[in-house]
Amino acid sequence: MNKSFLKFVTDFGPLAIFFYYYYNNDKNLSVAIPPLIVTTLIALAIVWFFEKKIPMMPLTSGILITFFGGLTIYFNDPIFIYIKPTIINILFALALFFGKYFTNEPFLKKIMGKSIALTDIGWELLNKRWTFFFLSLAILNECVWRTQTEEFWVNFKVWGMLPITLVFTGFQISLINKHKLDE
Repeated sequence: MNKSFLKFVTDFGPLAIFFYYYYNNDKNLSVAIPPLIVTTLIALAIVWFFEKKIPMMPLTSGILITFFGGLTIYFNDPIFIYIKPTIINILFALALFFGKYFTNEPFLKKIMGKSIALTDIGWELLNKRWTFFFLSLAILNECVWRTQTEEFWVNFKVWGMLPITLVFTGFQISLINKHKLDE
């Protein structure tokens, strides 16, 4: 099976199912979350079947979707699904911030060092920028879900956070180019 097609289906299939149930059931999270959880678990099983491993990001995301989605359903309170992005982004920020104390180098270098060759200063700056970015995303998510409608938050979560992340990533290119090591 084509790896990129498999990745596309397993990444976006659960999201498509979520939107289908959300918009065809009066924008009801309680109806849309169970199929999201089930399709996320199916997607993880498919990845395991074909790859014999599950990458850390999809696995973490699947666990958190199942956990927070389950809490949302059990308590019939959407706050749990609202705070999931906040908690994920805070965890990423904390991992980047404290990771350097456990690895003696910027944690981002540990994760991406084989993909990009940067100076130590470049890794420090990139690590700090991503730390603050994740904290900012957490704060932004809190502001949006606390001040906007549920439908606005759902659309912001899917169609807002991704472009914000892509734009931020694009702004890191100049730092990467400035601190790139000649290979």
